Amino acid sequence: MSDMNTPSDSRPPKQPRTGLKTTGARKAASKSNRSRAREFALQALYQHLVGGNDAESIDAFTRNLAGFHKADSVHYDALLHGSIANAAAMDALITPLLDRKMAEISPIEHAVMWIGVYEFQHCLDVPWRVVLNECIELAKEFGGTDGHKYVNAVLNGLAPKLRAVEVAADKAAGGGGSAVAPSGPAAD
Repeated sequence: MSDMNTPSDSRPPKQPRTGLKTTGARKAASKSNRSRAREFALQALYQHLVGGNDAESIDAFTRNLAGFHKADSVHYDALLHGSIANAAAMDALITPLLDRKMAEISPIEHAVMWIGVYEFQHCLDVPWRVVLNECIELAKEFGGTDGHKYVNAVLNGLAPKLRAVEVAADKAAGGGGSAVAPSGPAAD
């Protein structure tokens, strides 16, 4: 019997449980209800940007997707309907910070920036650094290779304008002015 392999000999080494995938994105189990709402809102806004679908049709479709019941539906509603309703105003804020035409921006990064701008303006209960971090995470998970860097640059440029008091207080408290978002899960 000593010639038999023990179960421990045939198993791969245990990996630490960090809540992150090998890509650096958070695993589904470690996501908050609001993070899930942002993901569903991103998918819905993508449908709007790419397909030109109206909010009501997108909303009906998205609510039937697997896992939607785990999302904060109130936050999802606010992000989807608020972003579509305020799209032109949000694009007017984003455009001066772009190094190319809006039409050349990936629809994923565009939708993520809408989510960030909307939350900066309307979700004051979410700290600006959390908004930034959540948007970077969305861009990492769903966007192009370096799309998260672009999203970070644009939203980091808008934060002092849209959350001036909060950013200034953060800077004064030693939090620094530049927001390179932490890589761990956000605190909302």
